[in-house]
Amino acid sequence: MMRPTQILRASELPIGKYSHYLNKDTWGHLGAILPHKGIITYTISANRQNVLAGAGRDAIFNTWRRFSMQVLYWAPPLMAAYYAMDWANKRNEYLNSKAGRAEFNGS
Repeated sequence: MMRPTQILRASELPIGKYSHYLNKDTWGHLGAILPHKGIITYTISANRQNVLAGAGRDAIFNTWRRFSMQVLYWAPPLMAAYYAMDWANKRNEYLNSKAGRAEFNGS
């Protein structure tokens, strides 16, 4: 005795197989009793796909484009902070030197 496969014995059959269509009793309560026509799906074989096609070139040019658009927002404050720290360090070294103490200690 041959038994039907598990998919045929299941309560919900796959859509589009064995005359089972989207209707009010299954998915989403769409209220359509008739078969849905015009649903087309396309696939491509896994060995024909080139997933990383152009990824290296796009990454380089996209990174440059994003960098060039944002550099004027962060570069001037960064340079100002660098020069302020450089001036403060040199001023601190001078004030703590022999000449700096003599200049401000004698007044």
